[in-house]
Amino acid sequence: MERNRKDREGGVLSTVAELFDLPADVVAGLPRLEMIGSRQLYLEHHTGILAYSQDQVDANTSAGVLRIRGSDLTLLAMTAGELRIGGRIRSVEWLGADE
Repeated sequence: MERNRKDREGGVLSTVAELFDLPADVVAGLPRLEMIGSRQLYLEHHTGILAYSQDQVDANTSAGVLRIRGSDLTLLAMTAGELRIGGRIRSVEWLGADE
């Protein structure tokens, strides 16, 4: 009975995360966002950049598009799964996220 309730509430990924004492976002591959003041943004688990300018960066993720707006935005580092943006960040918003 307990197992059926867990499967209904959170699914297999939630059960695995709990079993191995891992954060659910890591197991599910959800994006992780970290900001350092309004000067730097770090994003894990992105799936590519959709648009890039000094005023706006759109990054694709499994949870929707992350739009970063500001001024003097620069791409400081990018790997297949990680992205670091610098500049003056004014706003960060999710577009098309189905939550």
